[in-house]
Amino acid sequence: MKMIRLSPLFFRRIHKWVGLILGLQFLLWALSGSVMALLDKDKVGGHGGGMSHAHPLPAGEYFDVAALPRGEPVTGVVLRDLGARPVYELRSAKGVRLVDATSGEDVRVDAALARDVAVMMNEAPIRKVSVLAKPNLESRDFEGAMWRVDFADAENSSAYVSLDTARFLVMRGDTWRTWDFFWMLHNMDYINRSSFNHPLIIFVAFGALWLSGTGFYLLFKSFSRADFRWLRRRRKPQVTASTT
Repeated sequence: MKMIRLSPLFFRRIHKWVGLILGLQFLLWALSGSVMALLDKDKVGGHGGGMSHAHPLPAGEYFDVAALPRGEPVTGVVLRDLGARPVYELRSAKGVRLVDATSGEDVRVDAALARDVAVMMNEAPIRKVSVLAKPNLESRDFEGAMWRVDFADAENSSAYVSLDTARFLVMRGDTWRTWDFFWMLHNMDYINRSSFNHPLIIFVAFGALWLSGTGFYLLFKSFSRADFRWLRRRRKPQVTASTT
């Protein structure tokens, strides 16, 4: 069996091909980092052009929570506004239930309510309303089913509203989508686009470390004494006068 000789030539060959492969990723890192830095940070923030319209809860009497029909034991109650409408957010083992805080009637989070919540964040015309059984890449930071409200604006904005609580979740636009694509290239998470310490990037990081080490090794091996003759030539011999 022929033994592999660990010579500078052997390391140079491996270094060349590993450098070519990792060099492509280095180029993607530089490109993606530059694009993300050049994008408008306010648009990348994902909040759209509209502002949140918070309404103070109206004064008056509210429906007694204890008088609501009981099913599952309630583990939490939150009184909040839904636009200008006060609602109770009741949490139980089954999930979340919305109740009108003045009448005690259940609030159904349908497409019309999702539109009402979304227009508080963006005043552009609504193009489409659809329901998502689970989050997509744009709303991956949240859980559960949700409404997606698409707007006909310059950013092609999409608002996401929780199907359970009718809470506004996030607004995404084309600038954010561009940023997210280059973020995927930058952190090399081509599936979830959220992790920066997954096995692939760890492998590439160790590959870059190995490339640096072999590069220094080959750098020193590429020099010889002849390369430093110019240093000796600059040293002029000292002539000393002799007396007789």
